[in-house]
Amino acid sequence: MTMTDNCTEQMSPFELSLFLEKEISKDPKNRQRLLNAGRGNPNWTAPTPREAFFLLGQFATMETLNTEGILTAGMISKDNDVDKRFEKFLSTHPGKGSDFLKEIWHSQENYFGLIKSQWLNQILDYLIGDNYPNPVRCLPACEEPIKNYLNQELFSNQAVPFDIFAVEGGTAGICYLFDTLFNNHLLNKGDKIALLLPTFAPYLEIPELPQYHFEVEKILAEQTILLGKTTYQYSSAEIDRLKDPQIKAVFVVNPSNPTANAMCQSTIDQIKEIVAHDNPNLMILTDDVYGTFVPEFRSLFTELPFNTACIYSYSKYFGATGWRIGTIAVAKENIFDQLVQELPNEVKEKLRLRYLSLNENPQETSFIDRLVADSRDVALNHAAGLSSVQQVMMALFSLYSLLDEGQAYKEEVMEICHTREKLLFDKLGIEEPLPALNTAYYCEINFKDWTEKRYGTDFSNYLSQRWNVTKFLTTLAQNEQLMLLKANAFGSDDWSVRISLANLATNQYSEVGDRIIRLSEKIKDEWLKSKQK
Repeated sequence: MTMTDNCTEQMSPFELSLFLEKEISKDPKNRQRLLNAGRGNPNWTAPTPREAFFLLGQFATMETLNTEGILTAGMISKDNDVDKRFEKFLSTHPGKGSDFLKEIWHSQENYFGLIKSQWLNQILDYLIGDNYPNPVRCLPACEEPIKNYLNQELFSNQAVPFDIFAVEGGTAGICYLFDTLFNNHLLNKGDKIALLLPTFAPYLEIPELPQYHFEVEKILAEQTILLGKTTYQYSSAEIDRLKDPQIKAVFVVNPSNPTANAMCQSTIDQIKEIVAHDNPNLMILTDDVYGTFVPEFRSLFTELPFNTACIYSYSKYFGATGWRIGTIAVAKENIFDQLVQELPNEVKEKLRLRYLSLNENPQETSFIDRLVADSRDVALNHAAGLSSVQQVMMALFSLYSLLDEGQAYKEEVMEICHTREKLLFDKLGIEEPLPALNTAYYCEINFKDWTEKRYGTDFSNYLSQRWNVTKFLTTLAQNEQLMLLKANAFGSDDWSVRISLANLATNQYSEVGDRIIRLSEKIKDEWLKSKQK
């Protein structure tokens, strides 16, 4: 390695990972052996909705070939006969994508939220992409499929009406929410917020930025036993800290990253009690990207819709990180709108001027519409909105999940993750976590604790004195060509590492365990030699 230990120690987990990968790749032999289990990008995709997407695109293109131009085509025009042409097109293009489109088209259930012919005309127009997204928050032919999907997979089919804003993935949703809360003085510089840890590293980094400089209460999950199995959960004492009315907002990734466990129902019930009796104005922001990896997931939005904004990304579940598609969901009646109305008059006047270009009564602009406007610095609100083509892909992913095949896809994805986890844990001698709350998308292993159980307390003390997690990961990469991610930047213990169970071939996870054990044995031999001196 070309950098000093001190330099690598100061790197963030992601920067260290990129540096190590670059160094390993300089040697072709090492590059060939490299196993990078630090990446969160899944190595599966959902082919059926993608095939449907490209079929629809082909049909949409054919529908524009109605002009006399040789190289130019027209726009999608509303045509009552398009239904018949569409059905004929599907009949001549057999395959899973076609079968999927036929199933949603001929279903007795209207998944679209529109009359079929209206939905088809609008979807074809979105696919051609020759018009600005309108309305900018979410396109009508995509909104109902996305809502139905969220309701089924995250919100337990609760009946509370909600709005969605289609965004460029979960990271965009995070940035937009922070900005709009700040722009609307729902959070001000130096305010107290809470983070439920461990969590996605940027949630720890954003509050420290100079423009926010929030006072952060860190509420830490701990490994515990539930129903005879291990899981990471929050103690009642930790959650009780949310009773402090000075805590204006709490940010949670549920299920967690990197510990990969969903919040148990008793914790959700405790938060409900705190909101009801102690901190009714608490704003809850929940990032539920991993919710679809838990069999019976219940989002905080399900039971606290008034207080909660939910971020969801399609990236992990559908193998769609390159699509950059996600959404923010906010109940039609919500704490954010209420708190805006309760702001001091001088602040309201500032906000009136900020949003004056949106409508005649800017003070009536809802929180979610402020999110949309702020995403384009208000002045470019008319050009806001996620690409219409990306929204079609979101809608098709959503519609797919509403069908039986979509549910079979879910079972297969979960089986992939849990099989990989079992292979790794069996090799390392670790018991699998409580399956009902475990995504098995990542796992977090405290290397010091694992070696103590394997080799004893004396070895663990030696490890603490001579090594640290950065040195361990660097040596693991250099000697074994295995890359893991250090987890302390996520709010985990200094000796914890994150292993992705999503991005390597299933049969490689035993080898991941073998390489960890091999380095551990070398360190043990080093320790034994030191005892003989």
